[in-house]
Amino acid sequence: MAKAAPHGHNVPPKVIVKKIYIEGHGGHHGGAWKVAYADFVTAMMAFFLLLWLLGATTEKQRKGLADYFAPTLMDSKKLGIGGSGPLGGESMMSNNKTGPKAAAAAIASMGIPSASVQAGPEVGMGKKGSLRSTPASRAEDIKTFEQMKRQVMQKMAQSADLAKLASHVKFVRTDEGLRIDLVDDADYSMFAMGTTALDPRAAELIGMISESIRSTANPIMIRGHTDSVPYGDPRAMNNWMLATGRAEATRRRLALGGIPENRFERIEGVADREPMIVKDPSDPRNRRVAITLLYRSGVFGQ
Repeated sequence: MAKAAPHGHNVPPKVIVKKIYIEGHGGHHGGAWKVAYADFVTAMMAFFLLLWLLGATTEKQRKGLADYFAPTLMDSKKLGIGGSGPLGGESMMSNNKTGPKAAAAAIASMGIPSASVQAGPEVGMGKKGSLRSTPASRAEDIKTFEQMKRQVMQKMAQSADLAKLASHVKFVRTDEGLRIDLVDDADYSMFAMGTTALDPRAAELIGMISESIRSTANPIMIRGHTDSVPYGDPRAMNNWMLATGRAEATRRRLALGGIPENRFERIEGVADREPMIVKDPSDPRNRRVAITLLYRSGVFGQ
């Protein structure tokens, strides 16, 4: 408002401007109340869900739920942690290490060996529908192996050329059967150096072995071994290829001697990974081919 000037003075009146701020207008547009309301709605939803669960479950189910959220009650396994089903809340592969009746579930206990059963030295099964071997067949195989070994040694002694290879042939009894090792040394190699071509005397020796084992019914496994001497270009040729190729060349020579194709169980090449002379992987005696007569597998019901 304008105030009158004092009498007798030509002074302009003073103008006073008064600003009034009114707070509170638009306060309802704030967000704090929305957070509180959302919390209230969530709590009410959880409350009604709890009421629904209490009305839709049995006493035993509620006990199981209570035990699930209270780990201190795990000892009461009779009704808790999954209820009183056949597995007691555990899977079939579980060891059932909790609760007063650990490892006592009817189905899970099927996979737990009895303490009164003592496992033998050879635990496990062979191919589906077969067993490792029966005691009777194993004893028969051992007699066959010994007879075959005598035949091979006798035939080698009767041949001047093969007699020179006697020190290169070794018979070894293994858990799988009888292994015949054809071993190189510094003076003689069964194969031409770095190739899969059989030496003529080695080919004659393998042919003689095929005649001795032809009448048997045992499966045959052939494994090729090399020393650790590398090739110049391993991309073109390497010891893995050489070991496998020599095993295959031995299989072909046995088949040429009359061994049926279905008797060959496995043909393997292991390069220099299983040396005979462990301290010197480059020793020529590590170059060898192993022909193993495997024990015959038994069949369920025999």
